[in-house]
Amino acid sequence: MDFLTDWITEWLKGLLVDGIMGNLGGLFDNVNNQVGEIATQVGTSPAAWNAGVFSLIRQLSETVVLPIAGMVLTFVMCYELIQMIVDRNNLHDIDTWMFFKWVFKTFVAVMILSNTFNIVMAVFDVAQSLVNSAGGLISGSTAVTSGMMDTLEAELTAMDLGPLLGLFLQSFMIQIIVLAMNIVVFVIVYGRMIEIYLLASLAPIPMATVVNRQIGSMGHNYFRSLLAVAFQGFLILVCVAIYAVLVQSIAVSGDPVGAIWSCIGYTVLLCFTLFKTGSLAKSIFGAH
Repeated sequence: MDFLTDWITEWLKGLLVDGIMGNLGGLFDNVNNQVGEIATQVGTSPAAWNAGVFSLIRQLSETVVLPIAGMVLTFVMCYELIQMIVDRNNLHDIDTWMFFKWVFKTFVAVMILSNTFNIVMAVFDVAQSLVNSAGGLISGSTAVTSGMMDTLEAELTAMDLGPLLGLFLQSFMIQIIVLAMNIVVFVIVYGRMIEIYLLASLAPIPMATVVNRQIGSMGHNYFRSLLAVAFQGFLILVCVAIYAVLVQSIAVSGDPVGAIWSCIGYTVLLCFTLFKTGSLAKSIFGAH
């Protein structure tokens, strides 16, 4: 009878160990895949992310918004000319060079406005190059190897039936939490790209004001917001890389129970930090 009881106990332990390893193995595989997937998503330029949406946004910007920006630029340059004349002692100190200066500023403003969409895309090309370089480095240093999983399996095999049952239920909870994390990552990564398209669609209007000292704060703040959204992708990648390294250490922690709850805590922490990347990027670049 003892032999039969021991056999059933060992059989149940084997099932639970296999179930826990399956749950955790899927989690660690998900972490490895997540790093590469996010590196690809945040490193993709707006033009390559969705060609149809990009074409629509460019057409709207150049055919609908640009004419309005042209009227804004006309007002800005007239205001600039009046301001230059008034500042020279109400026409008493007029110099010829100031009109050449105004013509030059107008020429530069028209050139900037005519190439606004190319300037915006150039910002994201620079950010994309940074993210791609970082993505190759991060993906190669965060993989959870099979040796780590073997160490964890040996620790689980040495545990009793009761603790293994509790660990199995906890590891099942992790699968649900990881699914929720994937949804959060999807919303943040794709939401960032939608924000990029929205910023690009209205780019000509704030860019039409950059040459004026008083009104130019609109254009300057827009450009800072553009940099913040562009480099937010790098911060997202760093957050996921830190998460991957922390999960990597769980596999060899020597405490399966602690590993389960540490993984839950790290997952919640990742979701929190991903939401903070947008405000952090804006604070770094001084965008409102």
